[in-house]
Amino acid sequence: MPKQFDRSAEDLGNIVGLEHVNLLVPDQGLATLFYVSGLGLTRDPYLMTSVDNMWINVGRSQFHLPTGKAQKLRGRTALVIPDHELLVKRLENVTKALGGTKFAFTEHADRVEATCPWGNQYIVYDPSERFAGMKLGMPYVEFDVPAGTAKGIAGFYSEVLGTMTSVKDGAAHVLVGYGQELVFRETDTPQAAYDGHHIQVYVANFSKPHRELVERKILTEESNQYQYRFNDIVDPASGKKLFEIEHEIRSITHPLYARPLVNRNPRQTNRNYVQGRDGWVPELEDADLGDIRREMRQKRYEEATGRPLAAD
Repeated sequence: MPKQFDRSAEDLGNIVGLEHVNLLVPDQGLATLFYVSGLGLTRDPYLMTSVDNMWINVGRSQFHLPTGKAQKLRGRTALVIPDHELLVKRLENVTKALGGTKFAFTEHADRVEATCPWGNQYIVYDPSERFAGMKLGMPYVEFDVPAGTAKGIAGFYSEVLGTMTSVKDGAAHVLVGYGQELVFRETDTPQAAYDGHHIQVYVANFSKPHRELVERKILTEESNQYQYRFNDIVDPASGKKLFEIEHEIRSITHPLYARPLVNRNPRQTNRNYVQGRDGWVPELEDADLGDIRREMRQKRYEEATGRPLAAD
């Protein structure tokens, strides 16, 4: 009998990638200290290189940080960043420079919790199989939502966006890419006013969600041929508004889709410099995807040559 595989484990649904979180910041210098010097992430060297905006690369995702009145995500963003010990040292090194702001960090055995100069919360994990083996990236963005809304939110993403969802432990989990989720966690804490920050995702079926949003009269912007936006997450049955967060929806035909992002190696300094190690690469691992045809190849090789097939 051939080996049986769980093919559903590889399903992604219609949303294929969480590309960026957009937050206004009032000071590009302080943002550089936190995101680049502290977290060890990389400023995009090709786009938004002036002083009014900054794109920060984190694996295949980004933060977009235009200059403006500070925005605060109503929840927290998770990151995967390798080398826990070095991360803590970097954050210690920027503590004095970020004094007088809301910056803070706490080290735990399995994570580091950090707060940016304007109060945005980040949970930084070491690489693990928990996030589909992600080595550097943005595995989830978690929002605090009103009690009783998780089921409706999951229904909205399933019916309108066509992606895979689940509800467990008072939270809606929305698959938005390989190893990536949006999490909407119910809370009794009063909601802060929405201040306009947004997230951006790519979808494979671009036209169906657009039709659904138009029919529900919640589409807010016809950006261009490859992009549109909406704000309100509504109950798919009643139309009641459940939560607000602007979504920038892009097709996978968008010119920026799968654009290669530069990620530097933060271990590299002028004091320990090694040529060829400027760019970050994941550590090598032994991977076995399996090859059910190897036995057939071995038999065919031996019949043709009279010799055993060497290991690959």
